[in-house]
Amino acid sequence: MKVGTDGVLLGAWADLEKADRLLDVGTGTGLIALMSAQRNPTVVVDALEIEPNACRQAQENIQESEWAQRIQVIPVALQAYFPAYQYDCIVCNPPFFINSTKPPDNGRTLARHCDTLSHQELVEHAARLLKPTGCFCVILPPSEADQMIRLANKYELFPEHITYVLPNPDKSPKRYLIKFVFGSVSTLKDELVVELNRHQYSEEYIRLTRAFYLHFE
Repeated sequence: MKVGTDGVLLGAWADLEKADRLLDVGTGTGLIALMSAQRNPTVVVDALEIEPNACRQAQENIQESEWAQRIQVIPVALQAYFPAYQYDCIVCNPPFFINSTKPPDNGRTLARHCDTLSHQELVEHAARLLKPTGCFCVILPPSEADQMIRLANKYELFPEHITYVLPNPDKSPKRYLIKFVFGSVSTLKDELVVELNRHQYSEEYIRLTRAFYLHFE
């Protein structure tokens, strides 16, 4: 599985300042789990992944990293996951295709489609596993993000921070980065432009993600 911009954005943007224990739902290659451990030198990460090949790849990537002792890959579905503790932060780059043609590769299907984890289930179980003072961070396209905000409200989770991600200054937002917390709050809203021109990244994108790239073109 390739490393996508969505995962890099969420891994760099999620609020980990007060996180001692983090849950990465659908870790894939382990990207966000690794980024979280790199950003926060004390956080302990549980990374859930049910697709066998992705799970093996995540385990290999993590074992080869300097953060292996703080990250555990767990091959369990979120719906069946009942740890003895709750989390300070839950992050998820969730599947968002619902009624679209599926790719032939099962791993890509699990990663991109909502067959095994609906947004309703994601919000329900995130609310169950999150500490009262914790945060739940996701990245989604606009229509799916609006739907998730409505679903989250039913569980007393409200958006504290929304960053609208624009591919370039002339385009509408392609993704929303959302931080949910328990309890009604005022929402901070801002924008992030990824590219000024083709392969010319904006200063704010470089500043956010510089620590995770070897170089910028």
